[in-house]
Amino acid sequence: MRAAARQLQRVLLGSTPLQEGLLGGSAPAGVRTLATDLKAAVAAKIPGEQERLKTLRKECGQKALGAVTVEQAIGGMRGIPAMLWETSLLDPEEGIRFRGYSIPELQDKLPAAVNGGEPIPEGLLWLLLTGEMPSNDQAQAVTDMLRERSKVPDHVYSMLKNIHPDTHPMTQLCQAVLALQVDSKFARVYREGIHKSKYWEPVFEDSMDLIAKLPTIAAAIYRNTYKEGDLIQADSKLDWGANLSHMMGFSDPDALEMMRLYQTIHADHEGGNVSAHATHLVGSALSDPYLSFAAGMTGLAGPLHGLANQEVLRWLNDVRKEVGDDVTKDQMKEFVWATLKSGKVVPGFGHAVLRKTDPRYTCQRGFAQKHMPDFPLFKLTSLLYEVVPDILTQTGKVKNPWPNVDAHSGVLLQYYGMKEEDFYTVLFGVSRALGVLSQGVWSRALGLPIERPKSLTVKAISDRV
Repeated sequence: MRAAARQLQRVLLGSTPLQEGLLGGSAPAGVRTLATDLKAAVAAKIPGEQERLKTLRKECGQKALGAVTVEQAIGGMRGIPAMLWETSLLDPEEGIRFRGYSIPELQDKLPAAVNGGEPIPEGLLWLLLTGEMPSNDQAQAVTDMLRERSKVPDHVYSMLKNIHPDTHPMTQLCQAVLALQVDSKFARVYREGIHKSKYWEPVFEDSMDLIAKLPTIAAAIYRNTYKEGDLIQADSKLDWGANLSHMMGFSDPDALEMMRLYQTIHADHEGGNVSAHATHLVGSALSDPYLSFAAGMTGLAGPLHGLANQEVLRWLNDVRKEVGDDVTKDQMKEFVWATLKSGKVVPGFGHAVLRKTDPRYTCQRGFAQKHMPDFPLFKLTSLLYEVVPDILTQTGKVKNPWPNVDAHSGVLLQYYGMKEEDFYTVLFGVSRALGVLSQGVWSRALGLPIERPKSLTVKAISDRV
């Protein structure tokens, strides 16, 4: 057992036959070169980033990032700048930026499977891990690498097949991820002894293995729960995001494009949201990526986080029942006012940080205008876009009256036949893996410590103020 573990560690941390081939002459056909090997690209970045962080801590370590108010301490720590998160940053005016790139820039610059089409998530994964915009060859190499790792063990299929029929899809996702943990490379080499400077390598391996398997797992959950267990095999010609749609049973070319878009724009939203923070927090204790990601998914399953998009869709369906598909602008205004006066909220509008329309909403709206302009649910969503912000502004109680990503994502899924609302958060979770696991690799590469903020009692807070 120990000999096998040491051999695994040599494969992970030393030179492998693949690496030796890359370093010593021409590579065999189909083998990734140094220019297209994602792990090599990350390794090349690490020394410089470690030095940058070391210098920052040495020169600025005692400088304050901001004051913490009592309201922030008891109000969910909202807005406290207290985390390092490299893969994305949320700007109140411009929205989310992935490694400095806005959503429109990603749509323009990332490699696509179809000329002029939506970006493939594999390109975004390269960007998140390296900070550099990938070439077509680099994005394709990630597709190939994930395909090689995508086989799901039989015991996971067996568990999902025999699970209680009323188990929520998100619970199934968490259980499937935990079932994969038995194969964690990080957990195995950590038990045998590994220098902390090498933590990132098995974490990278686990993360890529998990990301590769998530579309197959998600599709199996979907087919078991809603399609009587009739599984669909992956298409070796399709990319990671498109294969998710295909294995669910939706292979229309536009449906594949929609899934590429969906998986790209939901990939990350800086580190303070529940799913990202939970993944980071558990990972900081050196739990492996399977355990860390499962923790994040239990948070994503919450009604105040990942379930928001299905709540929006249910509300939209309630609107249709009340006012129909041919509602006028004045009728919609009356309905929205009645909703607010009854003490309810208009789901999908407003955001804790953003102060303008969410660019993720805008790009989905553009996709819908191109592919489904006459879809009744889209027309209703468009009318709400015209009506709701002005009404929310008039109330004087809303800092951001504009729609967020959840106001639109369910519309796209519904159009292509993905009507099972309880499954939407699973699709969200598959995408979110790209961001939180990429950051997990960098958290270990940079040697970030266990997270341990200071808590206070009400009396202690009162004594301090």
